[in-house]
Amino acid sequence: MAPIVEASAVFKTYTGKVEVPVLKGVDLTVEAGEMVAIMGPSGCGKTTLLNCLSGLDRFDAGEVLVEGASVAAMSDRERTDHRARRMGFVFQFYNLIPVLSSVENVELPLLVAGVPPKEARRRALEALAMVALEGRADHQPEELSGGERQRVTIARSLVNDPALVWADEPTGDLDSEKAMEVVALMRDLNQERGLTFVVVTHDIAVGRATDRIIRMLDGNVVDQEILEVPRVRPHHAA
Repeated sequence: MAPIVEASAVFKTYTGKVEVPVLKGVDLTVEAGEMVAIMGPSGCGKTTLLNCLSGLDRFDAGEVLVEGASVAAMSDRERTDHRARRMGFVFQFYNLIPVLSSVENVELPLLVAGVPPKEARRRALEALAMVALEGRADHQPEELSGGERQRVTIARSLVNDPALVWADEPTGDLDSEKAMEVVALMRDLNQERGLTFVVVTHDIAVGRATDRIIRMLDGNVVDQEILEVPRVRPHHAA
């Protein structure tokens, strides 16, 4: 089976008053059904790499294939559509809309994509059940704990039944206990549903819960560590 993500010689430079090279020829692969952590010191290019791999940001040179499709060859509309159909995103600060309930936050991407409201609500409730929050469906973000808010965010990332979930410091705003609850949830989803996760993190405890740690330094992948974690067959092949 071909990797779900393949990056070859990816370069990215931010231009302004001074040019700042951020990615300096990154190569990596992620297998379908794998849970991978990208780690390294602040400023090493972790988040920029995630943004380039997922199509949120353009890169200057190199190639990125996601499910065999070239990210660079896609138009802006094609990249947006591919993210909406095949990817989920989890960020550090939740990005939940305060005036919407949990279920309304989760169903919003489906409504924007044109899914009929009744179907969107059904799928949103199913996604909340996956993260054990069906009982909090009518609660707004301010009525939830930090861990619960992040679980709503994870439910939203799952509502389109993605092949691949990108998570950027998903536990960065949580205490250690809640952080490990969120990591355990992502691991369960990976193991039970075959979801592929790519997780940017500075927390070694999060990294140790994955299949493989990819380490970055100064815009390059410098090392990787394969961890002894049982694997399951992926369910989300294209």
